[in-house]
Amino acid sequence: MTPRPCLICVAALLAVGTGRAAPAPAITVESQVPPYTLPDPLVCADGTPVRDAATWRAKRRPELLELFAEHEYGRTPAGRPAAMHWAVTSLDRAALGGKATRKEVTIWFTAKSDGPQMHLLIYQPNGLRAPPPVFLGLNFFGNHTVNADPGIALAQPFVFYDVEHYRPAPADTPVTSEQRGVHAAKWQIETVIARGYATATAWCNDLCPDRGDSLLGAVPALFATGSSEDRKDDAWGALGAWAWGLSRALDYIESDPELDAKRVAVHGFSRLGKAADWAAAQDERFAMLVSFESGQGGAALSKRFYGETVAIINGKFFYWFAKNFRRYNDNEAALPIDQHELMALIAPRPLYVSSADGDQWSDPRGEFLGAKGAEPVYRLFGEAGLGVEEMPGLNTPVGDTIGYHDRTGKHDVTDYDWACVLDFAGRQLKREKKS
Repeated sequence: MTPRPCLICVAALLAVGTGRAAPAPAITVESQVPPYTLPDPLVCADGTPVRDAATWRAKRRPELLELFAEHEYGRTPAGRPAAMHWAVTSLDRAALGGKATRKEVTIWFTAKSDGPQMHLLIYQPNGLRAPPPVFLGLNFFGNHTVNADPGIALAQPFVFYDVEHYRPAPADTPVTSEQRGVHAAKWQIETVIARGYATATAWCNDLCPDRGDSLLGAVPALFATGSSEDRKDDAWGALGAWAWGLSRALDYIESDPELDAKRVAVHGFSRLGKAADWAAAQDERFAMLVSFESGQGGAALSKRFYGETVAIINGKFFYWFAKNFRRYNDNEAALPIDQHELMALIAPRPLYVSSADGDQWSDPRGEFLGAKGAEPVYRLFGEAGLGVEEMPGLNTPVGDTIGYHDRTGKHDVTDYDWACVLDFAGRQLKREKKS
């Protein structure tokens, strides 16, 4: 089989082939950030001010969803496929030393058993009197990487990324048992279970492989998307397909009487955080959003032109967003929307954004400002926001219905991140009393 070229090389070739200029260098010094103006989430396109929740829901929210679909993420096919169905393929009522039930569910998106499908892994705590709330998110390298449990089916057919360095691996690198649990620290499944939550995950590659030719297969092919360059300008990319898959996982959760589908927190890290953000914005069935260091195209403001820019992300990951998003390469000022409005689309549901001070590429200040900029919409619903005007100090969680922290460390999901998120979820999803 012919080896696949690395994604960065493909992006470079595409840039040359289409005459696109190289992106401007990234800014990582705050004093160098150019002036910018953010659109007002509470002013409609025709100038109508939004003064109440009813106007937001009836007019401004649909308008913003349309703008994000057209200019950034692409259009999502409506709803659940008519032939979609699922089956529990494995069940262990004594997983994790008897503390949890492990389920593996195959979700087929067509009537064909060999058609596009997603493999959902679920752990739910044993011994509860009522169905637990659920944390749902996609993983990077297969379900077997989120915990060392030998009962988890190995992801198939191949892993396309080096699990230690987030870079392309040789084509057709096989999945091996040595990869079990390599990302367990990012998932903290035992901790989540101990706090009374279920956790559910699926491999993003089931939905759309994270590589340049991904739109020709899996879910994008189901909807005849076309290639990254031949699709319509407002057609979705990989991020849209990943977000769509999160909603299809929620479809299954709604059918499972052992899980509380009314209290599902969707979460994601880095590129999968962007997908979770877009999923929660579109699908109000998600009760809460947790955005772990989602950066450009996620929680961070694009118009700040800090860290990873629109041009840089479109150059490297030309298949993630709609082609229309390329219009704003080094032209962020022309964007009719920005990410604070994406965060506002979560209102009035709980929102948590996390950053890391060693992850300037994701722009921690821009992520804070993305969350902060959603506050006016939360106030329409009588919900409190961050409760601070300035970015908090390191390792100092803030907020009410909107939560935020900036921790020490690199681009990652840590036990500290989960501790903050679980405390926030205890107040917002489970309504636990503060000690």
